[in-house]
Amino acid sequence: MIDLRSDTVTKPCQAMRDAMASADVGDDVYGEDPTVNTLESEAAALSGKDAALFAASGTQTNLLALLAHCERGDEYIVGQDAHTYKYEGGGAAVLGSIQPQPLDFDDSGKMPLDAIEAAIKADDFHFAKTRLVAIENTQHGRVLPLDYLHAAAELTARHSLALHLDGARAYNAAVALDIDLATLCAPFDSVSICLSKGLGAPVGSVLCGSNELIARARRWRKMLGGGMRQAGTVAAAARIALTDGPTWLIDDHRRARALHGALSQLPGASVRDDWCQTNMVWLDFDDTVGPELKAHCHDNGVAISASPRGIRLVTHRDLSDDDIAQAADVIGRFFNR
Repeated sequence: MIDLRSDTVTKPCQAMRDAMASADVGDDVYGEDPTVNTLESEAAALSGKDAALFAASGTQTNLLALLAHCERGDEYIVGQDAHTYKYEGGGAAVLGSIQPQPLDFDDSGKMPLDAIEAAIKADDFHFAKTRLVAIENTQHGRVLPLDYLHAAAELTARHSLALHLDGARAYNAAVALDIDLATLCAPFDSVSICLSKGLGAPVGSVLCGSNELIARARRWRKMLGGGMRQAGTVAAAARIALTDGPTWLIDDHRRARALHGALSQLPGASVRDDWCQTNMVWLDFDDTVGPELKAHCHDNGVAISASPRGIRLVTHRDLSDDDIAQAADVIGRFFNR
């Protein structure tokens, strides 16, 4: 099955499996797992931050960041369609009593800076205290440019707010911009990086930030049941994802552009040209054909996630050039019936 549903479906490579089998491990809750400690040091150095914390998922590292930055009754400003607000179970509100203030994204995936500034609450007991702005990069595959990130950092600093990056696919953004990870992360007080999407690890994310922030996040991780014992078994694979994984993303992006080109002239469908910046291709339909298309693709060896009027196709390192060509042919035959 050619799986285009997400880059989360990647399987660990043989090098990861070998590293997991031979990992040097200890009790990470005691801080004694050498492989986890090495991973966290490497992640901190690569992101340009003081410290890092290994956790089970990007949902958890984002939540840990929100809990570490905010107190009960505080507020964070976030995109209306952002993962930390819409797709992570409402954890900040449910578990942290942190109020989200969602804003609409513009056509390029940004929260307009004037909208962010207008949403910052006055120091008045009628309002929740605005403490944090959370930015997502990439946002549905779209890359936010450095000048916008630095302008957002200047705005938040001027208002004494923290700035968090949901960088689930931060390396995709860095590769697309041809910069290193530290440069991408420099404007932010905290950064969540997922290792189990395009980077290919079987599990895990890292939260990077100051020593003080990571200490608070570590306490929250324990409280949330996220303390893992001999976690070096999975951290060993995560280390390979962190060091070798970014090189694989170049081909992911190239294959997404190839898929985008192959689907660009389909009758009854259109691709979002401005959204194909990393490893995602967005296809919109003229009619509610999503379920029928999904069944057609499945019957012909292609797995997709489709809403009635559109699909997101995601390339990843478990796909070949031939897989992309075959998937394009299967989808094309559906629309050319």
